Amino acid sequence: MDFKDKSRPLIVGSCGTYRLSRHPKLPTYRPRGRLDYQIIYITAGCGHFHFDNVNNETIVPAGNVVLYRPKELQKYEYYGEDKTEVYWIHFTGSNVKNILRQYGFPDKEHVFQVGTSNEYEQIFKRIIIELQRCQDNYEEMLVLLLRHLLISFHRELTREHILKNEYLDHEMDNAVTFFSENYNQNINIDDYAASRGMSVSWFIRNFKKYTGSTPMQFIVGIRINNAQMLLETTTYSINEISKIVGYDNQLYFSRLFHKLKGYSPREYRKIKNRL
Repeated sequence: MDFKDKSRPLIVGSCGTYRLSRHPKLPTYRPRGRLDYQIIYITAGCGHFHFDNVNNETIVPAGNVVLYRPKELQKYEYYGEDKTEVYWIHFTGSNVKNILRQYGFPDKEHVFQVGTSNEYEQIFKRIIIELQRCQDNYEEMLVLLLRHLLISFHRELTREHILKNEYLDHEMDNAVTFFSENYNQNINIDDYAASRGMSVSWFIRNFKKYTGSTPMQFIVGIRINNAQMLLETTTYSINEISKIVGYDNQLYFSRLFHKLKGYSPREYRKIKNRL
């Protein structure tokens, strides 16, 4: 049943489950989508989805929810060899968009990692039973159960977000500490990222978000700031300071210092000595 009904904020239309074991393939193709909303929860195996473009395939494994909004292209396949098991539910209403936002489902995203849980399956099964029996006030019960499901998803989405942020903060703190303690060594950013199990591009992008500079800019900044301090407080030669902060080539060091501070190391020392 495909329907659109705005007489109430949230209305459940249908709910069911698929378990592929004998059928080689179960395809769905709705080029114009549906009038209602649809959630697909993959509890085992995987689904092959084509979002926005029929030629682009996204394999969505178990532990994920797929959300379709009204009039969105729906093209997906389940394969028996994947031993796919899914639960699905269709719903509509006058306030669905805001309800989904409230429970952590942004407007344009389709896939949400919620993990696998027996709790989700039990809620789906209760919804299916309510739809079959149609007992007193079953429509209200359906809404309560759907909200229960969305809240359960939201809690897991929030937990995943916190864990990802904790991991990111931990890794960036480690990097800042390592670079600060080893700034005068020959640090290879690619090797460091690999040693932490991160891709170079992911590490550089997130380090810049975290500190405001790339890893190499951060290291150079520490080197030059320490060189600046040594020029002010010691009588080491320019060449000695260059080596202390990690540069074997004094000429390169002097050029870099001038670029960042506006003076050569020698000029900087003279200015500070006059003060």
